[in-house]
Amino acid sequence: MRSTSIQAELRGAVLLDQLQPQFAATIATNSDGYFPVAGESAFWLEVRPGIVVNSLLDVALKACDVRPGALITERSYGTLEVHGRDQGQVRRAAELLLAELRCGECDGLAPALLTSRVVRKIDDAQAMLINRTRSGMLVLGGDTLYTLEVSPAVYALVAANEAEKAADVRLVSLQNNGAVGRLQLAGTDADVEQAVARIEQVLAGITGRPNDVEGA
Repeated sequence: MRSTSIQAELRGAVLLDQLQPQFAATIATNSDGYFPVAGESAFWLEVRPGIVVNSLLDVALKACDVRPGALITERSYGTLEVHGRDQGQVRRAAELLLAELRCGECDGLAPALLTSRVVRKIDDAQAMLINRTRSGMLVLGGDTLYTLEVSPAVYALVAANEAEKAADVRLVSLQNNGAVGRLQLAGTDADVEQAVARIEQVLAGITGRPNDVEGA
């Protein structure tokens, strides 16, 4: 019988109550596990050292009716995701994983915004360059572009999902593991501004330990 908790640092955790269509499709594009779909709930966890995500995922899958969507081990950090139609089961998985780490959600690092920029009416040539490496929707010349870089990386997920809830924007790219998370959105001036306001509100509402970005 297992009697010890897993020893790891919680970097960040996010519970997404309802996955938005573009968000779910973008995540599924890069998923090696079970694909999430719009309307499901999901829980993401980022820890250090990374290798412990294997033991953590085992805890969630044996106790809850959830599916694994991500199991990522980077050089320093590890990320996992579980999702499902039953939000109660996803919330239960979140509770068990945090308990395994002897943590609450507020024990992770507070979000640190490294970049939060709006670029208006981007040039056609720049749009084409961005599209070469996009993971989501196309950005077009003349669009307003928003770029976010945040630490820990897991917080880019809640930013992307909440932005899509709040405004008619296109999710161009999303990077949610590694040292930092990155997000690019495109749309009209008004829609991008509305999405940015929601992102700033959500990230400001996440409490946690002081985040020394240089040491993150």
